[in-house]
Amino acid sequence: MAQKQKCKLSLYRDFLIANENRYSGIELAKVDPAENMSHDSVTRFLMRKDFQPKDVWRYAKPLVESVSPDLSGGYLVGDDTVIAKPFARENELAYYQYSGQKHGVVNGIGLINLLWSSGAGEDYIPLDYRFYSPAHDGKDKNDHFKDMLDVAEKRGFRPKYVLMDSWYGSLKNMKVIDKKGWRWITNLKSNRLVSVAAGEQIAVADLDLEPNTVRRVWLRGYGFVNVARVDFKNEDTRYLATNDLELTDYDTYTKHWDARWQIETFHRGVKQVVGVDGCSARRAQAQRTHIFASICAFLKLEARRLQTGITWYEQKAMIHRDATRQFLANA
Repeated sequence: MAQKQKCKLSLYRDFLIANENRYSGIELAKVDPAENMSHDSVTRFLMRKDFQPKDVWRYAKPLVESVSPDLSGGYLVGDDTVIAKPFARENELAYYQYSGQKHGVVNGIGLINLLWSSGAGEDYIPLDYRFYSPAHDGKDKNDHFKDMLDVAEKRGFRPKYVLMDSWYGSLKNMKVIDKKGWRWITNLKSNRLVSVAAGEQIAVADLDLEPNTVRRVWLRGYGFVNVARVDFKNEDTRYLATNDLELTDYDTYTKHWDARWQIETFHRGVKQVVGVDGCSARRAQAQRTHIFASICAFLKLEARRLQTGITWYEQKAMIHRDATRQFLANA
């Protein structure tokens, strides 16, 4: 009797790209091209492989170097997302936490990501990630963010700006980035204290700051920063801050900040096109392997998008379109 085929990363990665919404070992065994693999082989792959976040760099590096050969001139963008597990009663990585997407507390896996965007165009290249699980490692989100920035520095990155939302815009993170000789842009919570005159401190939301202008102020606990007020159509207002005191043109300032939304697009894509939230395994190791493979699958789609201009969604549609065509031809 022939030996059963073993599951490999390349096969599992491509399965995540090709499949629509059934990301189980049973489903992969059913579509195995060799027709010689059991679903137990998939389970063993998920449980026995020990891919680490650092291993993503092996797959991301060629893509980064294709858009930023000297690892400079682009943006390092950090943010987190929650991989929702609303029906998982037992999942070793999931717990109740706030989700910005759901605007409430959900049961899920916290994932903190660091993305590279070249600045020359729209590219979405995940470099690194961490699981937010303070009960297991005692680290908060800012600890993980700092760790990823340290790794990026060791790899030779020299970003134009580090972009981060208010959660990561702590004094500690600002000073860590300063020590690397990098510039940063963040949005401030409305109650952050600033000074425009000696001995006077006010909330940044109370600052006399006209729309479409940039003003230098003293940020409490830090020093001088340039702040800008951004008003949105839904009447939401954001206050940006940067340590780049030469960044005084409002349009240039906000254009740099707009690159931060690249990571939001990445979070949506990795959920919608490669099923990062589609694994139902309870064990932490299986979830870690699945998430690693999902990021690798996204990188493969992104590489083809940059080469051909075909979007991630159209690439998946092309796979299913061929299957639909064959079905209709033989119906």
